[in-house]
Amino acid sequence: MTETTGAVQNGFVLRVSVPATGELGALGPELGAKLAEQLGLTPPLAATVGEAMTGLAEGLDGTGDVSFEFHKDGTELHMDARQGDVSRRATVPLKA
Repeated sequence: MTETTGAVQNGFVLRVSVPATGELGALGPELGAKLAEQLGLTPPLAATVGEAMTGLAEGLDGTGDVSFEFHKDGTELHMDARQGDVSRRATVPLKA
């Protein structure tokens, strides 16, 4: 995990890279769901984070690695998926 000093107010940033396909590729959505649970979402709502991450990755090239960034900003969790020059974002509320 890396963090730039002063980059995040009232939150955190978590970055993880996983292969775009294969068994390890499933770690990204699983990690996202577990992270959401740690931030207070119920398991059914946390599962939507994993689903959103799967949707983000589906729009990317199926080769190489995908980097996911999680940004907690107040009551929202922002997720960015990056691969090469392509970037996609999803946001989910942390409160139901």
